[in-house]
Amino acid sequence: MKIKVNDKVLVTAGKNKGKTGNVMRVLDKTGKVTVEKVNIRTKHIKKTATAAGQRIKFEAPLDVSKVMLICPSCNKASRVGYKVPKTGKKFRVCVKCGESVEQAVSKVSKKKA
Repeated sequence: MKIKVNDKVLVTAGKNKGKTGNVMRVLDKTGKVTVEKVNIRTKHIKKTATAAGQRIKFEAPLDVSKVMLICPSCNKASRVGYKVPKTGKKFRVCVKCGESVEQAVSKVSKKKA
C-alpha cells in the first residue's frame, strides 16, 4: 500500500471531501486507512447495571482510494511513485515534484563519556 502511518493525506471523495489529516492506522487486508478527525462516527453504548449509557465518537476507516498523499516538500496532493536507486532501498516519491516523501528517521547519537 502506498499510504503509510503518519502520512498527511487529503480526502478526495465523499462527505469529508477536502479535509486533511494524518493517517492513524492502515488496514492492509481491507485496503482502508483511518485519518485523524475525518469520518467521525458515533457509537451508542447501552446502559448497564454498573455503568451509564454513553455516546462515543470515533474515526471510522476510509477506503484508501479516497485519499491522496500530501507531499511534504511541495505541499500538494499527489500520487505516489517509487524509485529504486542502484545502491539503495526502494523509496516513495511525489509524482508532481519528484522528491522523496519518506519521513526522515532521526538517529540518536550516543555521547562517549
